[in-house]
Amino acid sequence: MSRNDADVAFIKALAELLNENDLTEVNVKREYGENDSLNVRVSKMVPQAAPLKAAPAAFAPAPAGAPQPVDTPVASGNPADHPGAVTSPMVGTIYLAPEPGASNFVSVGSQVAEGDTLLIIEAMKTMNHIPAPHAGVVKRILVGDASPVEFGAPLMIIE
Repeated sequence: MSRNDADVAFIKALAELLNENDLTEVNVKREYGENDSLNVRVSKMVPQAAPLKAAPAAFAPAPAGAPQPVDTPVASGNPADHPGAVTSPMVGTIYLAPEPGASNFVSVGSQVAEGDTLLIIEAMKTMNHIPAPHAGVVKRILVGDASPVEFGAPLMIIE
């Protein structure tokens, strides 16, 4: 069996371990030699039917007298179908601020320019700054800090 075949078998075994033990993530580093190793992260998204809709309620409401966010209705009810939706370009962990204790990059009502950093997605120990695809106002933030995200999942609405 080649090393590649052994690595594939190892990853499949980790995936089975994940399912059999009702885990959401397994992270393993396999050392082969001095400068030769295999880092494997196997994770699965836990279905979230209600929490996705409830997540925006966790954010503090705008102060009285401040303009309230207005959602543009979407026929399917899926935020990813909204024309101003910013979706995740990768699987990873969301961070709304540059570091713990710092202010978030954006909040509901923030005016953003194209290219401004909206949040960070950590993937494979790399911090990826996610830029605003277009200028506008942040109407909704659909994810929580330090939460997992899948590819294509809606992150926020910018109009």
